[in-house]
Amino acid sequence: MERVVITGMGVITPLGNDVATFWDALVHGKSGISMVDTFDASRSKSKIGGVVRGFDPESMFGREVRRMDRFCQFAMAATEEAVTDAKLDFNAENLERVGVYIGSGIGGIQTLLTNHEILLQRGPNRVSPTMVPMMIPNMAAGQVSIHYGIKGPCLAPVAACATGNIAIGEAYRLLQYGKADIVLAGGTEAVMTELTYAGFGNSTVISTRNAEPELASRPFDKDRDGFVASEGAGVLALETLSHARRRAAHIYAEVIGYGSSSDAFHMVATEPDGIGAAQAMKAAIEDAQIEIQDVDYINAHATSTHLGDLSETRAIKRLFGSHAYRLAVSANKSMVGHTLGAAGGVEAVALAKTLQDNVIPPTINLDTPDAECDLDYVPWKARQADLNIGLSNSFGFGGHNAVLVFKKWSN
Repeated sequence: MERVVITGMGVITPLGNDVATFWDALVHGKSGISMVDTFDASRSKSKIGGVVRGFDPESMFGREVRRMDRFCQFAMAATEEAVTDAKLDFNAENLERVGVYIGSGIGGIQTLLTNHEILLQRGPNRVSPTMVPMMIPNMAAGQVSIHYGIKGPCLAPVAACATGNIAIGEAYRLLQYGKADIVLAGGTEAVMTELTYAGFGNSTVISTRNAEPELASRPFDKDRDGFVASEGAGVLALETLSHARRRAAHIYAEVIGYGSSSDAFHMVATEPDGIGAAQAMKAAIEDAQIEIQDVDYINAHATSTHLGDLSETRAIKRLFGSHAYRLAVSANKSMVGHTLGAAGGVEAVALAKTLQDNVIPPTINLDTPDAECDLDYVPWKARQADLNIGLSNSFGFGGHNAVLVFKKWSN
């Protein structure tokens, strides 16, 4: 079995459109949540979100981006950073041994809405012939493959908020078995529309703390009232260790485990006792061939919903027992918001940086801890720590659970 390492990373987020800016904001506890101004939110129950600012894809890719939905543009930009960061030269690679595993939970919803409006107002003959290829969730992976001429396996998982972790986990498997040398893997999402806000709002899963946007995402806090919708992308350049060493690549961290499961419980609600989440964490730890006491840190899914945060806490305690109280657990979503299908990709970047720098980003807005959420959530302020192994949890609508295990890189 091949060992798998991370050699490049890229992000587009409400906290910044590159890894350095994103990471600096995370460790300083900055919120990326603001009033939504990308659509008229006056009729929406929630009027806040994590909006990507200062994003100009046309300056990067020219007119090519005009045939891409925003979710696809995010993926292209995050991938470009990851490729540049990894110093990959595809002219020197066998492109049949390079893969792209980038998923999206929803895909090009803005393209769908725009063309539906055209259909209603101007008739079917005016609907764009590019609507379908711009809208379908696999097109982020497809466009990345086309842009770089990558001819190896190309996969686009769709598993709601577990999408990014599943993409990275399945890429890890492909590399482990020696079926590729490099895989670009992660997730992307762009769902800031009135329709999605209406759906989330009417299902009561989204925060309506509209007067205090920066305080709205508050995982594990007693007064949490739902997640804050966000947008962005996170992409890793994964390589077999043997390939990375041949080209003397810089290595951020090693991927050592992946586990997944299904709650088999409910369309939206997490299984209350965290049984499925615990099963996925257990599977990932067993895959990594480590013991539960070897885990130092968990990058929590922690969306800021009442049941979700409680269920994840119960899952951690169910699996780790007394070691749960010696772990550090923190929630990037307290600052980034919930990027849905992109969350696993964005948080994988954060976990790799956490291990590399020995700094745990905080959980902000944790003013009054929920009595039943009683673990060490690193409130408000980043913490220096001697870290070796970390988990990243992602759990999605439909009961999808996916967990990654990363290890600090040492030669």
